[in-house]
Amino acid sequence: MFIPYKDLNPSRTFPVFTIGLIAANVAAFVYQLHDPQGGLEYATVPANLWNVVRHHTLWPLVTLWTGTFLHGGFVHIFFNMLFLWVFGNNVEDQLGHFRFLGFYLLAALLATLCQVVAAPRSHLPIIGASGAISAVLGAYLYYFPRARVRTLFILVIIPLVFELPAALVLGLWFVGQILSSIYSTSSGAGVAWYAHIGGFLFGFCAALMGKKR
Repeated sequence: MFIPYKDLNPSRTFPVFTIGLIAANVAAFVYQLHDPQGGLEYATVPANLWNVVRHHTLWPLVTLWTGTFLHGGFVHIFFNMLFLWVFGNNVEDQLGHFRFLGFYLLAALLATLCQVVAAPRSHLPIIGASGAISAVLGAYLYYFPRARVRTLFILVIIPLVFELPAALVLGLWFVGQILSSIYSTSSGAGVAWYAHIGGFLFGFCAALMGKKR
C-alpha cells in the first residue's frame, strides 16, 4: 500500500477552488451523516438514468454531479480529499481558477458516465469524487511528471517514506486501477474502477490537447 501525501512542487497562486471543492465535499459528507438515507437520494444509479425518457424526469441527470460529492465513509472521503489537496493546487495553478473548476465538473460528469457505460443496468449507487480527482491526477501527470512526491509505503506494519517522481507514483496508481477493474471480485463491485480510469485518461488528454493549443 502506498499513499502520496505531499508534493515538492509549490504553486504560484492560492488554490481557491481546490479548497472550495474540499469544503463542499466535507459539507456534503456532514449532511450525509445526518440524513436518514445517507444522502443516497443524490447518488447516481445507472438503471435510473433510463427514467429520463420513461418517466420524463431530469433528476437522474442531476445526480451525475450530485453523486460526486457523496462518500461512503470517513476513509473514503479522507483519501479522496488528500489526493485532491496534494495534486489539485498545482493543476489549478496551471489551468487558472475558473478553468480548473470547469475542468473538475466536466471530469466528474464524464468519469461517472464511464462507470454507467460499464454497467448501464446496475442498481448500485455511484458516489464519490474519485472520478473527478482521477482527472486531476491525469492532468498533473502531464504537467508535472518530474515533480517529487513524498510517498508513504506501508510494508506489513513498517512505514517507509520515499520521494518519488510523480510519473512513477501516478503511473503505479493508474496501473493499479486497471488491474483492479480486471481482477476485482464481487466484494469490490461497489468501487467505480471505470470512473477512475476514464477520469484519469480524460485529465491527461485534456491537458495534452490544451497544451497543443
